[in-house]
Order: sequence, then C-alpha cells, then structure tokens
Amino acid sequence: MIEQQLPPGESYVPNDIRLDSENQQIMIITGPNMAGKSALLRQTALIVLMTQMGSFVPAGGATIGMVDKVFTRVGASDNLSRGESTFMVEMTETASILNNLSDRSLVLMDEIGRGTSTYDGISIAWAIVEHLHKHPHRPKTLFATHYHELNQLAADFPRVKNFNVSVKEAGNKVVFLRKLKEGGSEHSFGIHVAQMAGMPRA
Repeated sequence: MIEQQLPPGESYVPNDIRLDSENQQIMIITGPNMAGKSALLRQTALIVLMTQMGSFVPAGGATIGMVDKVFTRVGASDNLSRGESTFMVEMTETASILNNLSDRSLVLMDEIGRGTSTYDGISIAWAIVEHLHKHPHRPKTLFATHYHELNQLAADFPRVKNFNVSVKEAGNKVVFLRKLKEGGSEHSFGIHVAQMAGMPRA
C-alpha cells in the first residue's frame, strides 16, 4: 500500500522482523519522526493478517505461527461525545489490550504515553513494557517510541531488544534510510522535521 504512493524512482525499503517468546519477545523501536517506525508496524500487521488468511505475503520468506489477536494502539483521537480526552482514549485502548492478551497475541504499540506530560508518559510506557515482559503469555510485541530512555529496559529484561530506524545526517539535512538496525537511537530530529514542514524560524 505504501509502495503505491511513493514518488517515482523511490522504492520501498523492506525490513526483517523476528519475534519469539524465548529470546526476542519485545522489540523497542526508536528513531526520528518520518523514519518509518509506523510503516514497520503496519507492514508487520498486514503480513500477519494475510498469512492467517492463507494469502500470498510480500516477503522473501516468512515463518509465522498462528496468531489469534492482533492488537494495535496507533494514532491520536478523542471521543468528546463521551467526555474522553485523546489521552483517555489512548489509555482505555491500551488497558483493553493488556487485559486481553493470549500466548498467540501480536501487540503493536506506537508512541504510547505521548498524550500526557513527558515524565508521566515515560513512566507509563516503561511500566507497559515491563508488564508485557513479565506477562505469563509473553505476547510478541513491537513497541515504537520516541522515549529513548526505554532503551535501558533491554539491559534489565532479557527478552527486550533495542532497534532503530536509521537516518544519516548530511550537513544540516537528515536523510531517512528507513532501514531497521539493532541498537537504540538517541535523537528524534523533531526540529529538523518541523523545518521540513515549513515552520517559521524564531
């Protein structure tokens, strides 16, 4: 789907994903805005769903077991008619995921905790990763975040691994390579992306 909308001459960058319940249950994915973290989550969800249907999947090779539930927490929206803020909707959906896990669940979380203060958001995101790791079902999880502090979790929990969607700095520009690499990143390049969007300089 993304491939169809790319500019002429630009190709989709494929990435490998490996999740298992013994060694790499949770992938924490950091990287700047626009780098492709959300696309990676969507790619994984679509391939898993297509596999469950018995469909062809756009991959060089895939080994995918039975998945009974694909949980996603992506995007930001409120529910004003029910008096729920954007953050309340985010937390309600996240709570529903955490309360309905099985040993065949796939969990895809994108920017959990962004709807509140930085310290509260980091604390919530950190606690969610810990909960997923300690959960008896060991649900396979992709956890995309700008909270680079979460990279510390890989040192504390054996099935948490850090990855980043790589970029390259060239002068004052950021080149998005869109390639998933092992290890955490330390920069979000938010100011660069704001400049790309046309924000006026102060």
